[in-house]
Amino acid sequence: MHYRRLAQVPDRSFFLLGMRGTGKSTWASRVLPDALRLDLLDEALFTDLLADPSLFGHMLSGLEPGQWAVVDEIQRIPSLLNEVHRQIEDRGVRFALLGSSARKLASAGTNLLAGRALHRTMHPLSPVELGDDFDLDEALAWGTIALVWAARDRREVLQSYVHLYVREEIRAEAAVRNLSGFVRFLPVAALMHGQTVNATSIARDAGVTRATIDGYLEILEQTLMAVRLPAFEAKLRVRERRRPKLYWADPGLVRAVKRQLGPATAEERGALVEGWVLGLLRCHNEPQHLFDDIGYWAATESSAEVDFVLTRDGEHLAIEVKSAQQYHTAMLKGLRALAALPGLRRRVLAYGGRRSFRTEDGIDVWSMPELHHALAADELWP
Repeated sequence: MHYRRLAQVPDRSFFLLGMRGTGKSTWASRVLPDALRLDLLDEALFTDLLADPSLFGHMLSGLEPGQWAVVDEIQRIPSLLNEVHRQIEDRGVRFALLGSSARKLASAGTNLLAGRALHRTMHPLSPVELGDDFDLDEALAWGTIALVWAARDRREVLQSYVHLYVREEIRAEAAVRNLSGFVRFLPVAALMHGQTVNATSIARDAGVTRATIDGYLEILEQTLMAVRLPAFEAKLRVRERRRPKLYWADPGLVRAVKRQLGPATAEERGALVEGWVLGLLRCHNEPQHLFDDIGYWAATESSAEVDFVLTRDGEHLAIEVKSAQQYHTAMLKGLRALAALPGLRRRVLAYGGRRSFRTEDGIDVWSMPELHHALAADELWP
């Protein structure tokens, strides 16, 4: 199955990061068919370059200014970025640098390419990319990582994917000293999907220290498996929650980590749909610039909450997500509590029903397909 991705080739060198299996290499092969390709998962090439990094420059010597080189899994030998820097500056070679982890790149000083290489992300497949193949129930059950979506046995591939993550990204790169502690941490963190982060509670359940949990959460983010969504400060004269929320990058992934596969249960569905919508917003952000910042808002005393507050050019857009198919006015509690926020351009309730309409006080109530349409047409902001 080949789907047209939202990602576009920039006119200059770029990093393209994303979880394993999201389709980075397939996309690069399609959009840069004439590029020189170097895959650092090729163990022979990897070993040769480790032994003699100067070989990298020799491999690039035949390229003319403006031609492309694709380097896959660049995080395996981040020291190659020194030569990438030289090739960009001295010879005008353009690079597509693909990777599944920002951890080693960050520690190696990716700032060597500051201003010389853009940063892009490949997300799991979105409804716009899947087109008629999209099915929300299937997406919530198995996720839309390209490798998994295309598999005949999605259960088996998802289970293997989690084992591969631990083996390749964590153990092989020595990301943690206590591998058994990290393995215990993963399903605990999966149960926190869509919830505010309580590191003390996670540490107790995983049997490690709180400081260790902070490091584990950073690893999840650096390997692009999860994101911590910060609290938005509306400053509306109410006490506001300040802890971030944890969301995994794909619903199938989080369900595989907590070993709960098959059709999504009613108890899971709310958090899964929230995480799914966050993934859509992040997926569409790069091509459409949907937001400069994104967070959630919650008032601690009234329990009013809004799942996502997007900020762009000093203005705001609030989105509440409900998985329920039946609309009722209580769903609007958080959006109405946020009505006095200065610069608030639009309030949207996206829910599991079929009707779309606008309330008397100006809240847009959308079905999930209506939300997909607004994103596809770049009409989220009024």
